[in-house]
Amino acid sequence: MQGDGADTTSWPRRAAGVLLGCPSAVLAALYLLLAGAVLGPFLLWPRTRPYAAPALLSGVRRLAALERARRSAFFGDRFPRHYRADDRRLLRYLVVRSGGGLVAGVVLGLLAFGTVLAVLLVSGVLRGSLGWEDLATQVLLGGVLLFLAVQGLFSLAALDARTARECFGPSEAELLRHRIAELADSRAAVVQAVDTERRRIERDLHDGVQQRVVALAMLLGRARRGLGRDRDPERTEALLRQAHREAQEVLTELREVAWRAYPSALDALGLEEALGGVAERCPIPLRLRYEVAGPLPEPVRTAAYFVVSECVTNAAKHSAASTVSARVERTAALLTVRVEDDGSGGADPSGSGLTGLRGRVAALDGTLHVHSPAGGPTVITAELPCA
Repeated sequence: MQGDGADTTSWPRRAAGVLLGCPSAVLAALYLLLAGAVLGPFLLWPRTRPYAAPALLSGVRRLAALERARRSAFFGDRFPRHYRADDRRLLRYLVVRSGGGLVAGVVLGLLAFGTVLAVLLVSGVLRGSLGWEDLATQVLLGGVLLFLAVQGLFSLAALDARTARECFGPSEAELLRHRIAELADSRAAVVQAVDTERRRIERDLHDGVQQRVVALAMLLGRARRGLGRDRDPERTEALLRQAHREAQEVLTELREVAWRAYPSALDALGLEEALGGVAERCPIPLRLRYEVAGPLPEPVRTAAYFVVSECVTNAAKHSAASTVSARVERTAALLTVRVEDDGSGGADPSGSGLTGLRGRVAALDGTLHVHSPAGGPTVITAELPCA
């Protein structure tokens, strides 16, 4: 993200940047005039336009890079490195920049001329050759012109900064609109992910745990009736053994549901141990590589766990994979989670599971990348800022 440099550079350095902007504007204006005069006929003819346009734009790119370096060196602007303006925007910027720089040069020339006149005025006062009426008139006129010149310079400097931001990176308004849209999308995605997770837990409880509890109740009822009427100890004992196994299955399934909702090991033992639990429960071999030094913020730790858990579950259920590998690595202030399987691929990034993960990651200003061509392999990478 770019800054305007108001707080990071001193005024002499910024003044030097304004002064250097004048000759660079003259250079840009001369290039546009000469290149336009030489290449103009070739640009108008459709057959030669594909050859003349690159020649013109090559110089435009170099001059624009020079202006970008001037803004960065003297004004402290930090433009996005990944952002690249198109040639048409660069050309428009150079036209505006050359015009503004030439006007700034004229204003600076007038200020220099006014300084010379002020020196002559002071010398005239000291010699006594200038009356009070003439002195007052000259001071009033010079003060007004000085005020207009200074205001003009400030306006031209603001125009230079604004056009540079619009060319070399998104403007502040664009960044704000983009950020608002990102926050709105991530909020909606988080709400949808929470609703999806609630429905999944309800479905697991209804289709799994509840059915097993009903079966357990029926077994205990049959055993109770056996004790009361037929007095068949063997049949009653078999029913109790079956009820005991069913109770153990219920406990196991409850632990699975609770683990998928939020694993207690994540708080008690940390992310590495919680991921080790995922590897133990995974029906296919899971190779885990954990390279994180020091503690992680709780939201980042939770998001990383669910990325690995959801991806491993999807690989085991839908991709016919034989092995899965997960790597969790921290570099500076960024945690990278990479899960890869050797399955059939074709994972749908717009599916409910991956959409929920994307919303969870986006809520932390992270990104989720899904690469799953037909035939595999499927690689899912999440990048989570830790700062």
